Amino acid sequence: MILDVLDNAHRYAGLNRGFGKAIEFLSRPDLKEMPPGRYEIDGERVYAMVALEPGHRKEDERLEIHNKYIDIQLVLAGTDDMGWRPRSSCGHPTAAYDETADIQFFTDEPDAWLSVRGGTFAVFFPEDAHMPMISREIIHKVVVKVALNQ
Repeated sequence: MILDVLDNAHRYAGLNRGFGKAIEFLSRPDLKEMPPGRYEIDGERVYAMVALEPGHRKEDERLEIHNKYIDIQLVLAGTDDMGWRPRSSCGHPTAAYDETADIQFFTDEPDAWLSVRGGTFAVFFPEDAHMPMISREIIHKVVVKVALNQ
């Protein structure tokens, strides 16, 4: 897991072939004006989802993991209080892994909470269970999905 400000994103470009394209997209000057929806960056290898919606309550959400994609979650406005726990310590799945949606949920509690504010991003690898979109306010964010195997 990585937590940093967008100004430092270039430092992580070498972690994965798709990170450079993801960072280029996240650095667009018009990012805050883009309507919610999905945006192709490099086909299914790298794509973004812009969200502008009310946050959720901790009690109503579950930790999630992904096997095929790395999440780069950039908060544009609001504060997203993201939960985190090592995947290796998650022991209470709600169902089997959904290969089509690349997601599995767990009822385990996060070990840590990160207050991710506007201009800050978090990167979650397959080893990181995470619980995003926790807030009492509207969250404007972009999640870039970067395929592990490119």
